Amino acid sequence: MAQLTCGYRNTSDRMVIVRCIGPQEFFLERVVFPFELLSFLAPAESVVQIWTHGLGGPELRETIKVEELCVDDHGMAQLVVEELGVEAPDLLEAHEPINSIGEAAPSWQQAS
Repeated sequence: MAQLTCGYRNTSDRMVIVRCIGPQEFFLERVVFPFELLSFLAPAESVVQIWTHGLGGPELRETIKVEELCVDDHGMAQLVVEELGVEAPDLLEAHEPINSIGEAAPSWQQAS
């Protein structure tokens, strides 16, 4: 079963539950805090449900096809750069390793 790389960012100010339901009994459920980025693998043709908790109990906030949440390697790198809040060179085309704040890693930290 082919897995797609997906990303979901909770842009609300409330905690949500992300449920991914797919073929062949695939099921993933995670709590995502406000402004948190969740990256996950899911099979094609899965459906993602976003749940929140209201006064009357659980409420289905949104239903999304997993294909709409797909990110390629470049897209995931961009999400990571945005999450860190720094401007960094393209992570996929960098010629030298960079650390978590987007600076070139010192030579003693670089792999040989």
